[in-house]
Amino acid sequence: MNDVFELRRTDVGGRIGELRVPRSDTTVETPALMPVINPNLQTVSPNRLETEFGAEICITNGYIISKNDDLREAALDVGLHELLDFSGAIMTDSGSFQLAEYGEIDTTSTEILDFQHRIGSDIGTPVDLPTPPDADRERAEADLATTQSRLESVGEVDTGEMLVNAPVQGSTYPDLREAAGRDAVATGLDLFPVGAVVPLLNGYRYDDMVDVVAAAKRGLCADSPVHLFGAGHPMMFALAVALGCDLFDSAAYALYARDDRYLTVRGTERLADLDYLPCECPVCVEHTADEIEELDDDERETRLAEHNLHVSFGELRRIKQAIRRGNLLELVETRARGHPAMLDGYRALLDHADQLEASDPASKDAFFYLSGESARRPEVRRHHDRLSRLSVEGSVLLTEGDENDAFDDSWRVVPPFGPFPRALSESYPLTAEVPERLDDAAYEQAARGVAKLVAANPAVEFTLAHHGWPARALSRVPDRVAVERLGSTDEYDAEGETEL
Repeated sequence: MNDVFELRRTDVGGRIGELRVPRSDTTVETPALMPVINPNLQTVSPNRLETEFGAEICITNGYIISKNDDLREAALDVGLHELLDFSGAIMTDSGSFQLAEYGEIDTTSTEILDFQHRIGSDIGTPVDLPTPPDADRERAEADLATTQSRLESVGEVDTGEMLVNAPVQGSTYPDLREAAGRDAVATGLDLFPVGAVVPLLNGYRYDDMVDVVAAAKRGLCADSPVHLFGAGHPMMFALAVALGCDLFDSAAYALYARDDRYLTVRGTERLADLDYLPCECPVCVEHTADEIEELDDDERETRLAEHNLHVSFGELRRIKQAIRRGNLLELVETRARGHPAMLDGYRALLDHADQLEASDPASKDAFFYLSGESARRPEVRRHHDRLSRLSVEGSVLLTEGDENDAFDDSWRVVPPFGPFPRALSESYPLTAEVPERLDDAAYEQAARGVAKLVAANPAVEFTLAHHGWPARALSRVPDRVAVERLGSTDEYDAEGETEL
C-alpha cells in the first residue's frame, strides 16, 4: 500500500487520486500536469503557473541547477521554492534526459539526489539509464540492471521527507517493463515514472507507447502513482490517463510556443496557418490569429505559451469530469478520431481490456456505443465472463424480439453484449445507447456472448432469433444452436425462411 497516494475515483484504468507531498505540505490532485520550468528561461513565470493556471506541482531540472554556479548557490542559499517563486510541490529531474541526449553527465545518482534534497526539492529523481525504443535486448537488460542498482543505492542518501522517483525502464520489451515495475515497487520508493517514451511519442507510435505503459502497470501495484515522462501534448492525455498514468510533465507548452505552434486536443497547428483561433481560452477570446502573429517575438511566444497551458490544463479538467461520470472511454474515442496514430493507440488500449477491467467500475451512468472499437470495451468483456458462469435449463430462446411461451426461458439479445436475462434489462451496461445502424463488430461480439453461454450449459437447447445478423457474426454461433431470423411473413416467404 502506497502511503502517499490515495485513489478517489476510477474509470477504466484512469483514476482521480490524491498525492500527498509532505515536504511542501501539499496535496496534488491527479491526474496532474507538471509544467516544466527551465531555470534559465521562463516563458511563463512559475508564480503565474500557480496563481493563474492552477498548477499544483511543477518540475525543473536539478542537474542544470547544480551545474550553474549562480543557480546552484541561490538554490542552496534560499531554497528551490523561493528561487522559483512557487509554493506548490516541486519535482526535480536528475540529468537523465541530458544523459540520453549527450551520452554522459558529470554526476552520480547519490550525488544528485543529495543535491536535490539540500535545495529543498519535494520529489527527487536518481540517475537512471533511459534505454531508447527498439534497442537490442542485451543493451536493454544491461541498462535496466544499472538503473535497478542505482535505485537500490537511494538508501545511502539522507532524503528526509523528500519523495523519490523510481523510474521504470526496459525499452520496448514488455517483459522487461513489467519486471522493472515489480523491481521498482520492491525498492519502497514513492513515485514511478515510465521513462524513455518521448521517442515513441515524437514518432507517433502511440500503440507502442500503450503497450509499454500497460506492461509497466502490470508490474506496479494498483495504487502506485505513475508519471509518464515527457508526455506533454494534450491530444494524448485522455489515452494515457485511461491506461492509468497520473502525472504528466510538459515542456511542450513553451517549446511549441517558441516555434509559433499552437496546441489543440486534436494535434498541433502552426500559427501562420490559422485564420481563426478555435479555442475559448482568454488568449483566443481577446486576440485574433493575425493580432498574435503581429506581436513581437517575446510577446507572441508568451501568448502562445499561455494558450498552450490553458488547453493542457483544460483537457485534464475534462478528463477528470469524464472519470467522475464514467465516460472516459467515450472521450478517448473522440480524441482517437482526431489522428490515425491516436486511433492505433486506442485500439492498442483495447487489446488490454482484460487488464483494464480489473479497475473499471461495475456500474456507471451510461454506455455509448460509438464504433466497432466500443465492442471491445472492458464492460463487454466483463459481461461475457459473467455469461460463462450462468446456468439455465430446458429450452432457451435468445432473441432480439419478444418472449415466446414455447420455450422454457426467453433471454434478450443486445449487440455487442449478447444474451442476458430480461430481469437485467435495466442494469448497467445493458442499458447501453446504441445506434440503429450497428457495425459488424457489435454483432460478432454478441455472437461471442452466445457462444460463452452455450459452452457453460452443454445440456441446454438454445435457439437464437435475430434481426438479420451478418454472416460473419452467425458463423461464430455454435453449430448446436438453432438459428432463426425475425421479420415479417412476406420477408420470410421471399427468402424461403420461416417466421419465428
